[in-house]
Amino acid sequence: RHLKGVPEKLIHEYRKAAVKHADETGWRSDGQNGYGWIFCTPDSSIFRFRRSRSAHIVREVLGEESLPGVLVVDRYSAYNKARCAIQYCYAHLLRGVKDIEQEFPDNAEIHNFVETFGPLLSQAIHLRTLNLSDREFKRHAEEIKTNIISAVHQEARHPAIQSIQTIFREKAERLYHWAEDPHIPADNNLAERELRPLVIARKVSFGSQSERGAETRGILMTILHTLRKRTPDVAVAFKRGLDKLAENPSLDPYVALFELNSS
Repeated sequence: RHLKGVPEKLIHEYRKAAVKHADETGWRSDGQNGYGWIFCTPDSSIFRFRRSRSAHIVREVLGEESLPGVLVVDRYSAYNKARCAIQYCYAHLLRGVKDIEQEFPDNAEIHNFVETFGPLLSQAIHLRTLNLSDREFKRHAEEIKTNIISAVHQEARHPAIQSIQTIFREKAERLYHWAEDPHIPADNNLAERELRPLVIARKVSFGSQSERGAETRGILMTILHTLRKRTPDVAVAFKRGLDKLAENPSLDPYVALFELNSS
């Protein structure tokens, strides 16, 4: 109860971030199916546990106003109404490309397409990890982007190839932000990594025992995972913040946990 308002302050910071990530996974509460959501940046982690997987959960966090920056996500439709630029995750798209080769292992056209297109997506994902100057990054990024565009406009007969090409043709405005700025990743690995502890917790706990328990988990995970990104010792920082609140109950919990801990 005392910390309930802290995530809202972190959400305000999240909305202003230049690069934002989001993802979701299954989570049961009180025996009912639901979802655990992660909205994160390199220095914030916001967890939400809801029964629904609909777009209104995204609006809860992103709001209704236009936002700066880029949101990196998979192609789940709930994110499509986000009021900011969107970058689709190339790792998901690469898995889709590899899947069609497994589905049609004897098709030469598909084999040739995957052999050409898969490495291009992989190059885009890993480009920002190379120690390149801004000029070198721009040159390599433009070359990879040009080759991707060329590949998706090649005439293809197989419907599986055409479906991949259609994504890149029709959603081009959501596929090339990574080529404009090395700080924008071509993958959503940050959000996927941050969901892993939740997936492990789901396997051992089978979810939350009540809606209130899920809300408590969301508040505490948001605070502790964000502290982990901002302080060298989470336990010490959390205890220090609680001590400050015990000394001064009128103190804003966000200030006690994050502003005082950072000074």
